[in-house]
Amino acid sequence: MAGRHGPGVLGRALVAAAVLGISWTPVDGDVLTRAGKECALAPGALTVDDLPAGSSVLVCAAVGRLLTHQGGGVTVPEPGMKVTVDSLAVDGSRRGFSLEVGADGTVSYDLPDDAGSEEHAHAAGPAAASRAACADGAYALSGHKEYGTYDWWLGDDALPGNLSVAEARRTFDGAIGTLTGTRDKCGFGDVVGALSKYHGRTHHEADIDQQARCTARDHVSVWDAGALSPGVVATTCSWSRSVKGGGPDWLKEADVRFNTRHYTFTSNPTGDCKNAYDISSVATHEAGHVFGLAHVGSGHEGQIMFTNSFACSTSARSLGRGDVLGLRALY
Repeated sequence: MAGRHGPGVLGRALVAAAVLGISWTPVDGDVLTRAGKECALAPGALTVDDLPAGSSVLVCAAVGRLLTHQGGGVTVPEPGMKVTVDSLAVDGSRRGFSLEVGADGTVSYDLPDDAGSEEHAHAAGPAAASRAACADGAYALSGHKEYGTYDWWLGDDALPGNLSVAEARRTFDGAIGTLTGTRDKCGFGDVVGALSKYHGRTHHEADIDQQARCTARDHVSVWDAGALSPGVVATTCSWSRSVKGGGPDWLKEADVRFNTRHYTFTSNPTGDCKNAYDISSVATHEAGHVFGLAHVGSGHEGQIMFTNSFACSTSARSLGRGDVLGLRALY
């Protein structure tokens, strides 16, 4: 019952649902059952402990709040959406996770330190030493895919490596095409059942802040460059929605940003290259995130989805065996 201090937990959930345009009627106290207890979130960034799995973003009024985990961060989306942040770190550490909000507002996570990740499930044997790209079948999945056409734009600020607009379009189109055409080192002839289309420049920016965290989505998939956290070469934020009948979520937006504040990028790493990152290699890795691939770790350096993109190296311009097997599993 509402008191002089405002609506109770049930009232706040109903108001939040109405504001978000969600048709939802709790039955038999299911709100309190899901939330466990009435939420009282403190101001500032949240953590997974503040909003644990099973909580309700409606009861907790958490939609639009920033939530962080182990160096990554996302803005809590509306019910029915999932947001994933993936950052390519200089030290090869895993900086990324997914937050999914069910249609009823219930929260769930896919955290990089979870046991039994998809990478382990699909790895081809123990990850000891680095394997040759075409002998290693390890891959990991993010849980989403592009069911139709990935429509994307270039941001209107400076681009990595001082590329011209035409050069950036060719470079990023080539990286995306490496995924959709499965251009690989191993002789596989696969083609992904997804398309892409470039739409030109836009005043929109990638929905990624200077700490490499996903901000609220603007429904425009943008590739750009700017400031990210030190130690992060590039970041991809992806938003997806569940599909009827199960299966990978449907990609709705994916933004990519290169960290040009702290790192140098080049389209032609030569013998005298020093600490510059190959734009095509980084772009191909980020395109892997766009189309549903996740990071693989130590021992899988031959795959484009390895957690580190080596400076002055072009090795990630084409797919390894595990990358192709991951795409086969999705498409």
